[in-house]
Amino acid sequence: MCDIKQNTMIKIYGIPNCDTMKKARKWLDNNNLKYEFHDYKKLGVPEKCLKQWIQKAGWEIVLNKRGTTWRKLGDDIKNNIDEKSAIKVMLENPSAIKRPVLESGNAILIGFKDDEYKLLL
Repeated sequence: MCDIKQNTMIKIYGIPNCDTMKKARKWLDNNNLKYEFHDYKKLGVPEKCLKQWIQKAGWEIVLNKRGTTWRKLGDDIKNNIDEKSAIKVMLENPSAIKRPVLESGNAILIGFKDDEYKLLL
């Protein structure tokens, strides 16, 4: 999907200190799966990737409405959110993207659920 290096089949996107990210990365490590990690804080979010995730999962799934970043947004933004404005919010505030986003081949998983990881990987 989004520029996965040749030596890995899995790419995981997120923020290193996020508890859910830590669980996902620990699961991958415990299952001896090689992966490439993309740090939103340092590298931002490639627009191409974000649009692919939205195309596959829907912007409502990709947008994290439960986090601090969402709560800090103005009511005018939150009350009028649509796909176009959601993309803008997520590009400007990568923490507004649900974490982790895991890509493996043409499949993606948004968030971490042990059972989903077992099925896909």
